[in-house]
Amino acid sequence: MAKVSPGEFVRQVRLEAITRVHWPTRKETISTTIMVIVMTSMLSAFFFGVDAVFKTVVTFLLGLLSGAPTTPPQG
Repeated sequence: MAKVSPGEFVRQVRLEAITRVHWPTRKETISTTIMVIVMTSMLSAFFFGVDAVFKTVVTFLLGLLSGAPTTPPQG
């Protein structure tokens, strides 16, 4: 393996980044960003719902064990 000077290495990396890398178009970048935002929103809503169901179930079960009312404390 041939040794390359740091300056030559940087030049080769820049040349490769310009010629070999496929850079996305503006349209591809915007559509991908929108997809990420939509999927993140959907997942956050899903996990919010799952968390609410778990909270209700745990509150109910703890109420059964303690004999206290099953409504969560206020405040």
